[in-house]
Amino acid sequence: MRTTLLIPLVVLSFGCCLVSLLVLRSIVQRQIQGSLAQDLHNSLKTYQNLRQQRREMLLRESALLADLPPLKALMTTADARTIEDGGVEFWELSGSDLFALLDQGGKLVAFYDRGPALNPSLVKRELERSPLTTEAPVLLTFDDRLYEVAVQPLLFGSRESGTRLGYVAVGYAIDAQVAREVSEAAAAEVAFVVDGKVVASTLKPELQQQLLDKAKDSLRSPDTNQRITLGSEDYLVASASLSNGKPTPGSLVDPRLVVLKSFEPAAQLSREINRWILTLGSLTLLIGIIMFVSVSRALTRPLEVLVEGTRALAKGNFEYKLSEDGAEEIRELSRAFERMRVELRRAQAELIDSERLATIGRMASSISHDLRHYLSAMYANAEFMSDGSIPQAEREDLLEEVRIAVQGMTDLLDSLLLFTQTGRALHPEYQSLDTILDHSANMVRSHPASRNVNIVLKGLVPLMAWVDAKKLGRAVYNILLNGCQAARRGGKPANVTLTLSETESAVRIQIADSGPGVPEAIRQKIFLPFVSEGRESGVGLGLTLAQQISQEHGGNIELGETAEHHTAFTIVLPKTALRMHHSTLERNVERPQAHTLRG
Repeated sequence: MRTTLLIPLVVLSFGCCLVSLLVLRSIVQRQIQGSLAQDLHNSLKTYQNLRQQRREMLLRESALLADLPPLKALMTTADARTIEDGGVEFWELSGSDLFALLDQGGKLVAFYDRGPALNPSLVKRELERSPLTTEAPVLLTFDDRLYEVAVQPLLFGSRESGTRLGYVAVGYAIDAQVAREVSEAAAAEVAFVVDGKVVASTLKPELQQQLLDKAKDSLRSPDTNQRITLGSEDYLVASASLSNGKPTPGSLVDPRLVVLKSFEPAAQLSREINRWILTLGSLTLLIGIIMFVSVSRALTRPLEVLVEGTRALAKGNFEYKLSEDGAEEIRELSRAFERMRVELRRAQAELIDSERLATIGRMASSISHDLRHYLSAMYANAEFMSDGSIPQAEREDLLEEVRIAVQGMTDLLDSLLLFTQTGRALHPEYQSLDTILDHSANMVRSHPASRNVNIVLKGLVPLMAWVDAKKLGRAVYNILLNGCQAARRGGKPANVTLTLSETESAVRIQIADSGPGVPEAIRQKIFLPFVSEGRESGVGLGLTLAQQISQEHGGNIELGETAEHHTAFTIVLPKTALRMHHSTLERNVERPQAHTLRG
């Protein structure tokens, strides 16, 4: 196979090289300067487009940072040391080259930068002199380093009537890296010139001073295309003002971008294109088609069949068989692949059988243990109740224990039934989330596990959403019940807090308990079936069902802690899933007066 591919490729490459050399020797035409000037103009336009994209990205980034509640809270401390220490996190989050925080009056409080350290007094002077505008980034220079900086106010409240807490400034350095990116996009050499100095360039250092000496006309007028010689190579030079013709506040006079296009590459390209590229391309294409069609018939078809078999195996199709056509190497590979397919099919069948038996065993063991526990309690209490000498008060206590056992068996059977139904289609309706949560809390309050537990509901304002009320209520019920059981094992008082809140993109249902917390041993597998520790009853399906129901609604469950170090399970439901059929409902359902989803 290697020889079959090598011979036509060598013949084709040698023929193309020979023809190209003969053509290049006969070509003496030079490229017209007007065409090169047009390329230069397009290069400047390319940079302006790139710069506009970066400026928009910089404005969006600064606006997002200005909306962060933790950053606003940091600025309310009004303590320079606290702000300086806390601002590091937000600087690292932004990933910017320059990050600064200013107080309400525009005075610098803290700044951070990458690369060589800047002069703090110079940074303070230039930032405080710059306009605190949110309309567009501004250009600033520090120690012969050029930055484009966007400033956004930090407001407590709305932008129209909120209280100003300070300003956040985010900027990126116009350095050698930016110069290389612009050079690659514009296919030309570039230099950034500020007040007669080159601050960043793709030119060699020895050519930068020559550029300043010889390109004076282009630096003075953006409409002048000047031809100069740097070293031993000719260039066509043009420049564009970075401040759009307006002086930039601060230390800058007129920062400019200088673009240099070499004549030599343009001349070579012109010589190749003008006469021979069409003929040479057509001839090469024709020869290539003839040769590669012949090669593909012998080699590529078996490879395509092998690729199809690989894709089928990746999708779980173990019945796809490969042909043994083609070269010897391809046939040997097909046979090896066939052996691997057979082994994988056998191993998968064994694994499925093993997992099925293990799951059935775990379920049977857990169910039998709990059912025997409940039935033993019911049998013993019933036997005691049959004794006529037992006082009425003790009979009532025994009856209460029987009721608790019946309740436990009911919860166990409900969990098993719901577990077998997960993955089926939801039956959503337009429901009020606060009503669902209140109903679940009331059900838990009537459960024996909630005895002596204080269940607190927060934020239950009317909030309409498109959900399966039965399943979502069951998920909240399971987590609340687990929270009550955990709170009773913790120190007193035993508290469980259910909080309903919303963000711009999601609705969050948080259940926090004052229990001892989730052991590290089961944190990674807490949502797997039949996994529990320290539980009073059940088979370990509560959190599994809650997670599956959340995922069926397009969301998930997060395990974390509150500010009081209480264990918290949070159901996060995206608003896009909750309002999936919202427009249809508005036409068919009369919406109640309720708090609607934001975002």
